[in-house]
Amino acid sequence: MLSDRQRLILNAIVDNYIHSAEPVGSRTISKREDIGYSSATIRNEMSDLEELGYLEQPHTSAGRVPSTKGYRFYVDNLIQPHLLNEQDLVKLKQLFAERILHAEQVVEYTAQILTQLTNYTAIVLGPEIFEHRLRNVQIVPLNETQAVAIIVTHTGRVENKLIDLPDGIGSSEIERLVNLLNHRLTDVPLWQLRQRLYQEISGEMRRHTEQYEEMLQLLDQSFQQEETDRVYLSGATKIMNQPEFRDVDKVKDILELLEQHDQLLHMLGMPANGLTVRIGQENQLDAIKQCSIITASYSLGGKPVGMVGILGPTRMEYSRVITVLNHLAEGLSRMLTSQFEK
Repeated sequence: MLSDRQRLILNAIVDNYIHSAEPVGSRTISKREDIGYSSATIRNEMSDLEELGYLEQPHTSAGRVPSTKGYRFYVDNLIQPHLLNEQDLVKLKQLFAERILHAEQVVEYTAQILTQLTNYTAIVLGPEIFEHRLRNVQIVPLNETQAVAIIVTHTGRVENKLIDLPDGIGSSEIERLVNLLNHRLTDVPLWQLRQRLYQEISGEMRRHTEQYEEMLQLLDQSFQQEETDRVYLSGATKIMNQPEFRDVDKVKDILELLEQHDQLLHMLGMPANGLTVRIGQENQLDAIKQCSIITASYSLGGKPVGMVGILGPTRMEYSRVITVLNHLAEGLSRMLTSQFEK
């Protein structure tokens, strides 16, 4: 457990390093108006904080920098709320005031605004085709083992998916299944299809077919949506503006990662309620072990359907980024809710 003095000094070191990108020495901290301790006292506390794993001493420099553990303690216990200025608030209000934009356009534009407000790389995971509702579904057998699932939306969009047929399912059973789906799921948003399948259709299927589990598996395949089209990226090269990433070899793996949407989805994970902060070594992918990722989910009908996120150095302005992400996530949630209430 850190003492109040250690917490104060750690907070000052993190704050100083975030803004200077230079290892912080005891004399620098002693000159701060909010620190009332001598340089010698601060030096002793910094040494203790290093032994406890909250600080690191790069190379032979006399200064220290925060470790992953130090940043984590800062984010969880020391961070102060950030107040956005009037200019930032205007940008955010304008984004959601553009009623003429389709929701997908707003999501894409959100990534651009996020980069402008933070000067970091923005990654936005768009919602699950929330604009599209089911008009019709067909399952057309190709042979005994495969079929094509055809989903037509009310906007005329057609999606085809090759699916594997469970053993022993005949064409008459498939026809009955298709009729049931079109009777019960017409006009349902695509993002709700799998949820409604398990909540409503599965019970009726259990009463009418012995191959209930196999049929449910078939439908689950049919209603899965492609994830890679939901990734919006802005400011991919912003990472190169940070002093610690000016070495091209250091940043090459990160830039390559940003080009692979499937890897980005793996990095972000599926949307979960609330805010997530992953710092340095807490990230699973080697390419971003020196980075932090902060994400905030936005919801529709109480269900997380997407997220807004920032990728930057561990020396990130956490308070500002968290505030901006929360504003954007809340705004996207309100926008989606208002669209579906129309």
